[in-house]
Amino acid sequence: MLDPETRIPWMMVLFSALILEAVALYFQFGMDLDPCVLCVYQRGAVLGLAVGGLIGVLYPRQWMLRLAGYLVIAAAAVLGLRFALRHVAVLRGNSLDCSFLPDFPAWLPLHEWFPPVFQPTAMCGEIDWYFFGLTMPEVMVGIFTAYLAALVYAFVGEFRNLRRRTAK
Repeated sequence: MLDPETRIPWMMVLFSALILEAVALYFQFGMDLDPCVLCVYQRGAVLGLAVGGLIGVLYPRQWMLRLAGYLVIAAAAVLGLRFALRHVAVLRGNSLDCSFLPDFPAWLPLHEWFPPVFQPTAMCGEIDWYFFGLTMPEVMVGIFTAYLAALVYAFVGEFRNLRRRTAK
C-alpha cells in the first residue's frame, strides 16, 4: 500500500491528470476533434484532479492540507463522473441535456480565461472516436470511477495509519 504521507501517490494523481489533459488537447488540436460543453466540463474536472494532486504533492505530511487534497479530488471525480454519465446519456439518445455555451461558476470562468481549452466548439451528440468499442465519454466514466476507487483505497490507508498511531 502506498503511504499517503509520501509524495508518490499524489504525484500519480497529478501526472495522470496532466496526461489526460494533454491527451484531450491532442484530440482537439492534433486530431481536430472539437470538444462539446460536456467534454469541456469533464476537462475542467480533470483539472480539478490535478489541483488536488498538486496539494498533496506540496503538503503530503500535513493532515489538514492532505484532507483538502482528498476533498478536491473527490469533488472533481464525482463531478467528472456526473458529466461523463450525462454525456453517455446524450449519446445514447436518453437525454437532450447539452447546450453549446458553458455555464461555469462566475468565480471560475474557465471558458473566458482559457478559451482555446475550455470553449466548446461542437455539439454533444457527435461520436468521432472509439477505444475498444467505447466512446470517449464511456472511457471517461471508467477513468473517473478509477479515481474514486483509488480515493477509497487511500482513505482505507489513512484510517489504517490512524489506528496504528492511536494504538501505540
